[in-house]
Amino acid sequence: MSSVEVDFCGEIFRAEEGRPLVIGREGDVEVDDNPYLHRSFLQVEQDAGLWWLHNVGSTLTATVADPTGAFQAWLAPGARIPLAFERLTVWFTAGPTTYDLDVVVSSPAFQSTDREISTPHTDSHGETTVGRVSLTPDQKLLLVALCEDFLLRPTAGAGTVPSSADAAERLGWALTKFNRKLDNVCQKFADAGVRGLHGGPGKLASNRKSRLAEHALATQVVGEPDLALLPRAGSAG
Repeated sequence: MSSVEVDFCGEIFRAEEGRPLVIGREGDVEVDDNPYLHRSFLQVEQDAGLWWLHNVGSTLTATVADPTGAFQAWLAPGARIPLAFERLTVWFTAGPTTYDLDVVVSSPAFQSTDREISTPHTDSHGETTVGRVSLTPDQKLLLVALCEDFLLRPTAGAGTVPSSADAAERLGWALTKFNRKLDNVCQKFADAGVRGLHGGPGKLASNRKSRLAEHALATQVVGEPDLALLPRAGSAG
């Protein structure tokens, strides 16, 4: 049977047959002493001849994607997915901090092919199209600002999605402009079927921004080269 390893901050944790590998505030993979993070949040487990990633938490969600961004899943509390690809990246947010880790599977059930994966396309007017979603240059810039901390890091670990005020300042925008464009880009992705982006009662803006950043990173809407789009630090405005 295949084996599974979890890579968090460069430290490797190997799942053992017959025993779940627990990821959370406590457990085999101690992510962080973060009171917003469940003691047991995710676990790698065996069932029916397959390895699974199971969300055993009660409130937090996780975004899971393969390295190409062609596969993406939103793992709600109680849900699980088979670890059918050679490598998957998992993003999740607890309080002000967003984390990511890699799950590596030997002899996975499915193999990635070398076929060309659909990547974001930018037209002559500067609009970027990702799947069915077209982003204006400002909307793309907003996503880069939200993901900047993660794009600057070479390895998986922990990062922070900036507050709306900090992101607006980073871009040299008024806060009202930032919030308006955040509403627009969230609505675009929500209309395309991306879950967890709707505002409204009980949906804090910080949660919405974190989910948007997770989706942008998972689907490779933004990448390290896009950091060049941002104003130089200290020169915005």
